[in-house]
Amino acid sequence: MTTNFNPQFSKIGEILIHLGKVNESQVNEALAQQKGSQEKIGQTLIDLNFIEEDDFASAFALQLGAKKADNFLLLEADATVAALIPEDFARTNRVLAVSQNQSMIVVAMEDPEDLVTIDSIKRLTNLNPEPLVAGSSLLEKALDKVYGDIQKTAEVSQTIDDIKIVSGDEGSQEVVDLSPDNASEEDAPIVKLVNLIFKEAIKERATDIHVEPQEKKVIIRIRIDGVLQTIMTPPSTSLSGLVTRIKILSKLNIAEKRLPQDGRFSIKSTTKDIDVRVSILPTVYGEKIVMRLLDKTGFDFNLTSLGFPSENLKIFKKIISQPYGMVVVSGPTGSGKSTSLYAALKEIKSDTTNITTVEDPVEYQLDGVNQVQVFEDIGLTFGSTLRSILRQDPDVLLIGEIRDGETADIAVKFSLTGHLVFSTVHANDAAGTITRLLDIGIQPFLVGSCLNMVMAQRLVRRICSNCKEEYTPTAEELALLDLEASKVSGPLYHGKGCADCRNTGYHGRIAIFEMIPMGKNIRKLVFENANEDEIRQCALDAGMVTLRDSGVRRVLDGTTTIEEILRSTVEDF
Repeated sequence: MTTNFNPQFSKIGEILIHLGKVNESQVNEALAQQKGSQEKIGQTLIDLNFIEEDDFASAFALQLGAKKADNFLLLEADATVAALIPEDFARTNRVLAVSQNQSMIVVAMEDPEDLVTIDSIKRLTNLNPEPLVAGSSLLEKALDKVYGDIQKTAEVSQTIDDIKIVSGDEGSQEVVDLSPDNASEEDAPIVKLVNLIFKEAIKERATDIHVEPQEKKVIIRIRIDGVLQTIMTPPSTSLSGLVTRIKILSKLNIAEKRLPQDGRFSIKSTTKDIDVRVSILPTVYGEKIVMRLLDKTGFDFNLTSLGFPSENLKIFKKIISQPYGMVVVSGPTGSGKSTSLYAALKEIKSDTTNITTVEDPVEYQLDGVNQVQVFEDIGLTFGSTLRSILRQDPDVLLIGEIRDGETADIAVKFSLTGHLVFSTVHANDAAGTITRLLDIGIQPFLVGSCLNMVMAQRLVRRICSNCKEEYTPTAEELALLDLEASKVSGPLYHGKGCADCRNTGYHGRIAIFEMIPMGKNIRKLVFENANEDEIRQCALDAGMVTLRDSGVRRVLDGTTTIEEILRSTVEDF
């Protein structure tokens, strides 16, 4: 900024021009439009898409000689300090307390020149307010997040104050109704706490809930877009009640605390029906609970929305349209294997095709598809179910997972007798999927004959569209993905963090793929019992795009970040 320019004696338009955010003609256009309204010039410039809200906040702060409240400071504001100002007052006067010391309280305000509000804050807190400038929408999101956290903490504290261990006399409930209309004032406090955990997990689109005992507290974490995040930390005295309540819901033995247990139940909210799979594991500080949440309300994915690149999509659609053979998808737990196969079934489903699935668990319910849930406890195993399905005249069969020789043998026989079979296995990459099938016990000549395609996949987090911004990566970052700056033609992006993404910079996920269609050369190697490296090299020679390269393409097109690809894939050697 030049020495002869003093922003405190300048108009907002002049400051924005000086900062290079707008030109004079844009300011004049905004002034002309402003004459017909009562809007301030800054808001008019925003409405015309000439500037961002953050640009106006920066200019306003310079004009006032004040500091600007950044995104992180607002969204991570100390809830204890924010609670010093009542929520109604904060929302009415557009103010949020973010920090304090013995004599001063720092407050973010939309209008720091509002002396009446500043004087009221001083009387409310007995502290001297130091105002920061904040944009309107950012301040609104921060108010929602911080006062939401305050309300949630208050509910937890109120619940913990009167914790009682729930005995088995309460009875076993197979379905928990979380609808507000059915909440009872007489519910035990521990029941309210469990319901609160479920409500938070459902609201945040979580796939798993972890209840982890520590020496002095219990950590409650939920997995959002594949990454765990802490949502609350009740005291260790709450653990026994939490475990007992979950065991009662899951119809497990509440007296057995030394052995692992597995169970299930369903929950209902006003918007969703969710199947909950429960796993309980004894640890040194008590029993740890992990609950997998499966949304039963419907399947709304398709092959395009999953993230198939156009060239891969064409190949995949061709393969799944074959009348017989096997398509096997691999990856670790939670990599979206079943989702991809459901999307494939949705693509080929028709009135002329009999599609049957055998799963444990049934993750989504599909109209027009016959879905069978495996129950090992009563002898309804993959093997016994598949033998029965042979007499059900199927055209297409989805086997949830090939996990043993018996299941693999039946799947191969299905595919060799005129049926199309979809399934999954746990393997690290596409070439490893073929050798995994051989390890299970399928003969090489059968693997080579029945396979149409193997595909490995991972899920990577998408950059949050609300806080997505361009940035320039360092040479070290690019080197981690073997990228040269000269080969990066466009900008790269990351998320700076906002209320919509819980300040992570990511919201939602997309799949990346590694596909091997079974061509003649690959089949020949399988018949010859070639090793994984030979199969992989042959696939690369045929044009296979590896998981890492697929991820790099998603970085370059602005969908995800370098850090996310490094987290989800291994380097190609």
